[in-house]
Amino acid sequence: MPGARGPRRPGRVLAALLCAVTAAGLYGCSGTGPPDPSPTPTRAPATTAPGGVSPFTGLPARSGPVLAVKIDNVAAARPQTGLAAADLVYVEQVEGGVTRLLAVYSSRLPDSVGPVRSARESDISLLRPFGTPALAYSGAQTRLTPLLEAAPLELVSQADAPRAFRRSPDRPAPHNLYLDPERALAAAPGASDARPVGLRFGAAPEGGTATEARTVRFPAARYTFTWSAADRGWRVALDGRAVTATDSGPPAPATVVVQRVTVRPSAFRDVNGAVSPYTETTGSGTATVLRDGRAYEARWSRPDPAGGTAFTTPDGSPLPFARGQVWFVLAPR
Repeated sequence: MPGARGPRRPGRVLAALLCAVTAAGLYGCSGTGPPDPSPTPTRAPATTAPGGVSPFTGLPARSGPVLAVKIDNVAAARPQTGLAAADLVYVEQVEGGVTRLLAVYSSRLPDSVGPVRSARESDISLLRPFGTPALAYSGAQTRLTPLLEAAPLELVSQADAPRAFRRSPDRPAPHNLYLDPERALAAAPGASDARPVGLRFGAAPEGGTATEARTVRFPAARYTFTWSAADRGWRVALDGRAVTATDSGPPAPATVVVQRVTVRPSAFRDVNGAVSPYTETTGSGTATVLRDGRAYEARWSRPDPAGGTAFTTPDGSPLPFARGQVWFVLAPR
């Protein structure tokens, strides 16, 4: 079926490994053959579960599978599409010190998301607590493909699910690839529904520091989050320019988590030969949580690679987030 992925079979992983051995060092998309020509499966419409809340936002929940999408974030890719509808947005460092976004959807599905870009090794570990989510991406470094194939992910690449993607004539490649989320999930029938990943939501804790704006720096990118009382959220700016959207108002996350992590070289390189950084999201460290116009110093802990991340106050009490969209800025320590 176009873009569909059935149950994972050992033979497929072995074939991918053999392909990686023969083509080691080459850059390419995942998938080695044409899609199966049978019809695309359909899903029952997602509905809001009575009395339920999303484990990702703390708001009334949409009963549906989890879709993660790698989104381009360089100047040529902005403004993006579909970003405001995400439940969670992760900011990850990539080659050259710039960043890329990993947006997670479950409560709402926009009509389109993009521009879509390639996956990285860090995505595998970052998505483990989500069960078996769908991961939509444009492609991956050839030697990384076997690791993606072996991971608990429903992969939706441009090569495997061409009907889920389209190219826009309004932008130059590679910044013009867009995803249809409904078709992406139809191509990932095994994607699991939202489940807890360690986040808590509720009233703000006591303390904190009144904060109008907070800036986070990467080697070649600068994010500024400015509190907007009118939006009850944080306006986002990248390199001094407001982050906007083509399909909605600008994103205004209710909570921003500046999570300080180790960023180290990986074993992979991009098409230009630059070493891809690896962002470690297991272990523990410090964080700053921005909510309700205040900043709270915190600690994060994820000892189990398959488990969620807990955020606590310095004295060890759970630190609840404001209900709504959450951004995680995975900033170098």
